Amino acid sequence: MPDIVVMFFLLGLVAGLLRSDLNIPRAAYDTLSLLLMLTIGLKGGMGLHGQLDLALVPELVLVTLLGALVPLLLFPLLRTVIGLSLADSASISAHYGSVSAGTFAVALAYAESHQLVTGSQATLYLVLLELPAIMVGLALFRRFADGSRNGHSKTSLLHETLTNRGVVLLTGGVIIGYLYGPLEGAAVTDLFTGAFKAVLAIFLLEMGLVAAETLRPLPLKHWRLLAFALAAPTALSLLGLSTALLLALPAGTALILASLTASASYIAAPAAIRAAIPTADIGLAMLAALGITFPFNVIVGIPLYHQLILQFG
Repeated sequence: MPDIVVMFFLLGLVAGLLRSDLNIPRAAYDTLSLLLMLTIGLKGGMGLHGQLDLALVPELVLVTLLGALVPLLLFPLLRTVIGLSLADSASISAHYGSVSAGTFAVALAYAESHQLVTGSQATLYLVLLELPAIMVGLALFRRFADGSRNGHSKTSLLHETLTNRGVVLLTGGVIIGYLYGPLEGAAVTDLFTGAFKAVLAIFLLEMGLVAAETLRPLPLKHWRLLAFALAAPTALSLLGLSTALLLALPAGTALILASLTASASYIAAPAAIRAAIPTADIGLAMLAALGITFPFNVIVGIPLYHQLILQFG
């Protein structure tokens, strides 16, 4: 049986495809996403409490470089094989180099339910993979746009990305959790961590509804992009798994790194790309990232990556 939180995603997906009047109010969804990101940060910070070591630096640098590598690999594929425009190739390569907090949360819940050893630094991966991918995607667009000056300056883009609510909450949660630890901050943190799976379940219910909306009706004219979005997660997960093997990471941490590299952003990247590349079709990115890749990872991908870890670990 899939993890129970996955069943909530399937419920939302089926309800959306059946055109049910079920919906999560926007304010409630915003609250859930804020709680989810803050809780993830707190869990990671509390795990790091008293454990932070300079020996982690090479690992974190390698993970950051991985975030920059993915868009470099995907951009020529999207441009020549999938046949997308320059703007959309740069946009989607940035979305797939960046990562999904929802996928991270499901992978973390999966690792906990299967009692996999997970390093507390895994939460830092979520932050470190976000920024370089977006910056590289935009650099690729500017490099091939014949000197076009579309978009924001590097300084404003860096500011916008670093002050994105997801980055602020994740980073702030890590710092607070690290400073207070699991005991001193328990009066507050226990409330967040105890409700983690319940919040994730309702969040995934909404994600199922949104995914159904992007797939209704199925846009077959974009079949190449749909095929890419279905094949990319497994291929990209191998980059994460290879890095995990190189770093000799424990099974839970390896699973999270593989799941993150297999994922695509649908929160931070769209906001940054919409502002910096106004000619990019964000709807296409959402179709691929949220309509195909996110459901694949949640339903099939994460258990598959676990099996690969068992086989090669």
